[in-house]
Amino acid sequence: MAPFSTIVFLILLIVPLCSATLGVQYYDQTCPHAEDIIYQTIRNASFFDPKVPARILRMFFHDCFIRGCDASVLLDSTPENKAEKDGPPNLSLGAFYVIDAVKTNLEKACPATVSCADIVAIAARDVVAMSGGPYWNVLKGRKDGRVSRANETVNLPAPSFNTSQLIQSFANRGLGVKDLVALSGGHTLGFSHCSSFEGRLHNFSSVHDTDPSLNAVFAQSLKQKCLKPNSDSNAGQLLDPTSSVFDNNYYKQIISGKGVFASDQSLSNDYRTGLIVKAFANDQTVFFREFAASMIKLGNVGVLENAEVRLNCRAVN
Repeated sequence: MAPFSTIVFLILLIVPLCSATLGVQYYDQTCPHAEDIIYQTIRNASFFDPKVPARILRMFFHDCFIRGCDASVLLDSTPENKAEKDGPPNLSLGAFYVIDAVKTNLEKACPATVSCADIVAIAARDVVAMSGGPYWNVLKGRKDGRVSRANETVNLPAPSFNTSQLIQSFANRGLGVKDLVALSGGHTLGFSHCSSFEGRLHNFSSVHDTDPSLNAVFAQSLKQKCLKPNSDSNAGQLLDPTSSVFDNNYYKQIISGKGVFASDQSLSNDYRTGLIVKAFANDQTVFFREFAASMIKLGNVGVLENAEVRLNCRAVN
C-alpha cells in the first residue's frame, strides 16, 4: 500500500456556488494538531476494521448531498425525529463510532473548537490517501447543522439511476459532469449488498432477464452470490477487485461491463461521460488529480459558517 504522502495535490479552489470563506489554515492557531489527531485515530480504526475507509468516504458523500456538508448525517434520531442516519440509504454506513473517537480525542486537545463537519471532510481525505489515493489540502471552517431528517435521504442518487438522473442530481449541488465521473470513482473502495443491484440480475425487463449491459460472465458470478430468493442478508459484491486500494480499476471494470451498479455502468455507455471514464481508466494520475479537485468542490456544498460546533457529534448542543 502506498504511504500516506505518496501523492500530494495542493489544490485551492474557489467554488462559485458557495460564498463560504473556508481556509486550509483555519485551525492553525486554535488547534494546530487537529489533522494529526484525526489521521492517527482514523488510521488506528482502519487497522482494526478494514471496512472503515470505504464507510468514511461514503459518509462524506452522503452528508454533503443532503443539506450540504454540515454533519447532519451524524445526528442520532430522537423520539420526535428520525434522523438521516436511519434513512434507508444510510443504514449500512457504519463507522459512526470512529467519528465519535476522533471527536473525543479532539475535545481533550482543543475543547469546542473543531466541528464535526470538518472532521468528516478531513477523515474522507485521510482514508483516500492511506488507501493509496491522492492527498489534498482540506479547506476548513465548516460549522455543524441542527437539522437531520431521514425522509430527505430519498434525494441521494440511487444505484439504479441512469446518467441523466445522475447529472441532474449532481447539478443540483453545483457539481458538473466531470465531478460526477470523478467522484463516482470513490466506488473503487467498498462493497455492496445484493439489494442494491439484484434488479439487474433477475426479471430485468420483458425482453431480458439480465441487464444486457452487464458482462455475461460477470452477471453469472453475481447471480451465484445473489440467489433468488436471497436469504443471506450479508451477500453481495466488492465494487472493485482491488476494493481496499484506491486506484482507477473501477473505470476499467465499467468499461468491460463489470460495473456492479446500473448507475456506474451507465457512465461508460453514455456519450456525455464515456470519454471521461476512458481518460480516467487510461491514466490514474489524471483521475487522482480530478478526484481531489472534485472532493474539494463537494466539500464546499451547503457549508454553514454561522452555526455551532457540536461537543458531541451525535447531538446538537
